[in-house]
Amino acid sequence: MDWWWQQQLDAEGIDVLIHTQDRIVSRPQLLAADWSQTEIRRRLRRRMWQTVHPGVYATHTGPIGHDARLLAALLYAGPEASWSHYSAAEQLGLIRVDDQRPIYLTIPAHRRVQTQPGLRLHRSRHWQERVGRVIPPRSEPAHAVLDIVDISESLDNAAAVIAEACQSGRVSAAAIADALRTRVGLRYRRELQPVLSDVAAGSHSLLELRYLRDVERLHGLPAGRRQRSVDNEFTDVAYPEFGLVVELDGRFHLRPDRRWRDLARDNRATLRAESTLRYGWHDVTSRVCEVAVQVLQVMRRTAPRTPATPCGPTCPVK
Repeated sequence: MDWWWQQQLDAEGIDVLIHTQDRIVSRPQLLAADWSQTEIRRRLRRRMWQTVHPGVYATHTGPIGHDARLLAALLYAGPEASWSHYSAAEQLGLIRVDDQRPIYLTIPAHRRVQTQPGLRLHRSRHWQERVGRVIPPRSEPAHAVLDIVDISESLDNAAAVIAEACQSGRVSAAAIADALRTRVGLRYRRELQPVLSDVAAGSHSLLELRYLRDVERLHGLPAGRRQRSVDNEFTDVAYPEFGLVVELDGRFHLRPDRRWRDLARDNRATLRAESTLRYGWHDVTSRVCEVAVQVLQVMRRTAPRTPATPCGPTCPVK
């Protein structure tokens, strides 16, 4: 199999290739450009270059950035290799970049590559089916998300990644569901079906998914409308028939401008004659019954017979 960089090397030469690779180059690239082993060793011996991984070099002696390390890892892993898991998802814009994470790569099951510090190598019999038709090679968006799911420590972590990826607008819950059908042995496979349905219905974060599951459904509350568009903004959960909006935010905002935006949004809801209840992560994970009671109290101002179900013998919902 030809290297993914071969066409560019043939068309533009080694100097352009090195420049486009953040000044990273591999021994196979240099040899393909008719460099000799002696020339390569000379630059290393004179400390004009530095070794990033065996057979992969930075053509300078300064710090090596995150993008350069990503490319060095891919070149080290060989022609049949791709970014996968978190590394692919970051490159595809599905999740936020974290340069403290290891670099994740997938290679075909028949290959053997010695691992290196800072790299996570995975082998797959389905490598070719799951890699996108892009250069440099990386997993397709839906499979990148499911790769992360497969190594997630909990279903909550898996759900958070799915929600963040779908919120990016670069992959849909439907695309992930389609890919899921091909991943028979995937971790949390059965539990992901309702998560994907909820994300498709508009839940954009783990906090919103937890509210839907543990506050709304567990207590038999009426279903809210997710991500309703009103006044050129989106509300997290709206109950229009009850004149109620629930805003969910798992972050702490110390900046005055963010605090003002929250207040302005609440004020606009009031001007629409809607009440706003705002909850954070602790509320939705540790005080679910109390949150359900408050939501129900506002609903019953409009509809006193609004039904609800206690989640257990000590639940205050009535």
